[in-house]
Amino acid sequence: QVQLVESGGGLVQAGGSLRLSCAASGRIFSINAMGWYRQAPGKQRELVANIFDSGSTNYADAVKGRFTISRDNAKNMVYLQMNSLKPEDTAVYYCKAGARPNWWSSFNDYWGQGTQVTVSS
Repeated sequence: QVQLVESGGGLVQAGGSLRLSCAASGRIFSINAMGWYRQAPGKQRELVANIFDSGSTNYADAVKGRFTISRDNAKNMVYLQMNSLKPEDTAVYYCKAGARPNWWSSFNDYWGQGTQVTVSS
């Protein structure tokens, strides 16, 4: 089993910055994609950004130019640097990873428990 633990959320004023971290642990042979999703009250969970083992990245239009995703493959960690935060960025942010326990296994998706980000105006 794989566990994901997020950290770094909190309360920040509009225009401020936060850095989220997510650590994957457990039975991990390899991880392909890692990403961040968010869910605001009354809304569906949406992709914020993801990064593949190749290093390629993908961002939601709403965060392009403000957020940067990165990963440390040696530590099985993924980060989200969030700059120029806006009140509409307020949400619970979830980490997701596609991992497999053995080289012969298929990849499964795992989710963290979420971390709250609140941006005040």
